[in-house]
Amino acid sequence: MNQQLKTTLKRLKLSGLLSSLEVRLQESQGNQLSHLEFLELIISDEIALREDRAIERRISTAGFRELKTIEDFDFRFNPSINRSQIMELATCKFIRQQRDILFMGPPGVGKSHLAQAIGHQAAKMGNIVLYRSIFDTVGELNQAAALNESDKAMRRYLRPDLLIIDDMGLKKLPTPAGEYMFEIIMRRYALRSTIMTSNRPLEEWGRLVGDVPTATAILDRFLSRADIIQITGKSYRLKDNACKKKNEHGKNDNN
Repeated sequence: MNQQLKTTLKRLKLSGLLSSLEVRLQESQGNQLSHLEFLELIISDEIALREDRAIERRISTAGFRELKTIEDFDFRFNPSINRSQIMELATCKFIRQQRDILFMGPPGVGKSHLAQAIGHQAAKMGNIVLYRSIFDTVGELNQAAALNESDKAMRRYLRPDLLIIDDMGLKKLPTPAGEYMFEIIMRRYALRSTIMTSNRPLEEWGRLVGDVPTATAILDRFLSRADIIQITGKSYRLKDNACKKKNEHGKNDNN
């Protein structure tokens, strides 16, 4: 490949085509491909690279705490989780239907993993995803209010095809939390999908946000289009910590 052609492809931002062109030229010669067949190959290479980069950008901008996948999840450890139901959610049909999901259960049973794994799958399928803990959400909106940028910050939470709000119930939230949550849920209702996770019963949400009527309004709107997935059983984190300690003891015994 001559330098002028390389320069031209770079100017046209055809990096996928550039990276595979020499291999495709050899393939074309070896298999006696027609001009049309060769053109289809190099165009497919460019499209594939652009799609991969788009997926990487969507995953990066989603802001996941950890890059979790459905394939990584150990369904055998906790049989209370309906694998078929989770795999159905991973098809992201619920996003096309503008439905919501609420994962409930004690700490460590896999709520955050499943929420992020579904979000990861949604991003791979072309959806705009935003992941935030409830504390990050309230903190960001509080800061935006102080800078008189509330509308701009709120748009960030309204735009995604899938919004994931994690960690509801870990501790009591600041006073504006209920107002923020109500606006997010109300304005996304029946337009965009939202996943929430909580380790507290629904009847305790009023105390968490410090406003029972607002919490009731949030739940009334959110639950009308939400699938509630209740998870019970053992903690994955406790299991992992136990395994680490066991391995550490084993190393120490061998020393």
